[in-house]
Amino acid sequence: MLLVVVLIAATGMMAAAAFTGGLAGVQLRQAAKEVAAQLRHARTRAIATGQEQAFSIDPVARTWTGPDGRGGELPAELEIRFIGARQVQASEGVGTVLFFPDGAATGGRIRLLREGAGWDVDIAWLTGEVRLSRAGEP
Repeated sequence: MLLVVVLIAATGMMAAAAFTGGLAGVQLRQAAKEVAAQLRHARTRAIATGQEQAFSIDPVARTWTGPDGRGGELPAELEIRFIGARQVQASEGVGTVLFFPDGAATGGRIRLLREGAGWDVDIAWLTGEVRLSRAGEP
């Protein structure tokens, strides 16, 4: 009887650990999809209006801003890294991607990490295309 109770407890703990890890993964992917969608919106606005549009992300504050007064926050559990052109950075530590009326961009990468897993949001400089993929080695 004691063995059965121990097995049930062990199974419950493993299930809880798997479920918690699953929620963290869903939260990470949702954040990456949101950032990618907002970058695509900025590119679309640049093409539609014929004016440059900026998308900025602050990895420390975990916030982003985009065209049309859009803005948002990313979960505190995420680690955020930005790689992009220094010439267009609004301020120290804040990453900015500019989209041009022809669809091109200054390019860059936003990497979102959590517990060893990660997603990359890549912005092609020539075409402005936004791609979402699993991150390589962090």
